[in-house]
Amino acid sequence: MSDLRERVIAALSLIKDPFSGKTLLEADLVKALSIDGKNVRFVIEVDANKAEQMEPVRLQAEQAVSSIEDVEQVMVGMVAHNETSEPPKMEQKPTKAEAPKIAGVKKIIAVGSGKGGVGKSTVTANLACAFAAKGLKVGILDADIYGPSQPRMMDIADRPSSPDGKKIMPLQNYGITMMSIGLMIDEAKAIIWRGPMLMGALQQLISHVQWGELDLLLIDLPPGTGDVQLSLSQKAKIDGAIIVSTPQDIALLDARKAIDMFNQIDVPILGMIENMSTYICSQCGHEEAIFGHGGAEKEAQSQDIEYLGPIPLDLSIRLAADEGKPIVLAKPESQQAKAFHDIAKNFFPS
Repeated sequence: MSDLRERVIAALSLIKDPFSGKTLLEADLVKALSIDGKNVRFVIEVDANKAEQMEPVRLQAEQAVSSIEDVEQVMVGMVAHNETSEPPKMEQKPTKAEAPKIAGVKKIIAVGSGKGGVGKSTVTANLACAFAAKGLKVGILDADIYGPSQPRMMDIADRPSSPDGKKIMPLQNYGITMMSIGLMIDEAKAIIWRGPMLMGALQQLISHVQWGELDLLLIDLPPGTGDVQLSLSQKAKIDGAIIVSTPQDIALLDARKAIDMFNQIDVPILGMIENMSTYICSQCGHEEAIFGHGGAEKEAQSQDIEYLGPIPLDLSIRLAADEGKPIVLAKPESQQAKAFHDIAKNFFPS
């Protein structure tokens, strides 16, 4: 254990939880403690009904750690939960009136999929860049709490700041405003959180981030149809959803579940994208449908939703994402970039 980490733990061990009488560490309320050089970040897990009373404790913890020699920046968040509350149920549909708008954001579009591995995050990053190329003010909220990838794809590694200890300032690159839980934790560390902590983190990403004025906020959802998707629809007014799928039947089975979920929570489906549609050999030019072809288009037709277009399976798209510069920016004149621009035109033709 590093000397600085020992001193941080020693400082936190002196701070009491006023409700249990134990220290924050004894009560196991300090979570996700991360030390990056001279920057310290952690969250305090609190009962949602006692969050207001715990704010002085959060400030006390922040001040105690800030006073440690060698510490330059401290970010302390509160993750609220309620032990007596039940998770949202599918039959409890949130109404549009219950879901507030995010201040300054004109439209919110969720990008979802029924399963992982279909390239949803890559599609989100490239669509954001394609929309920005049309002159729109665009943001990305990386809501994939357990597998945040937008920091790598958008080449953002700095830590967000919180000047007043309440609002979080998002970061920017390539003209895109972005916020992700991945900016607040060690990239190599696993996030092992219970459901209430997960929802608390999502609440902070939605309501505590100072987004500024945006024409469009894209939300990169985790795969599946779980708590994040349901809670998100209650915490913010979602104007529509894009479904990303690969062509094969097994992926389309899960895409149908995602479509059904959005229908149940009254979020309009704006269209469906077929990612990894066909592969064109870079050596000989032969085109092959490795995962099949046209499955998403047929599914869109059967569901009576718009088919937004195909994205090829191409090494350059993957390499660009891994290198932190989406293909729309890395090779703007390429056919691969054109596929994303063509989809963007479906939303904003001019």
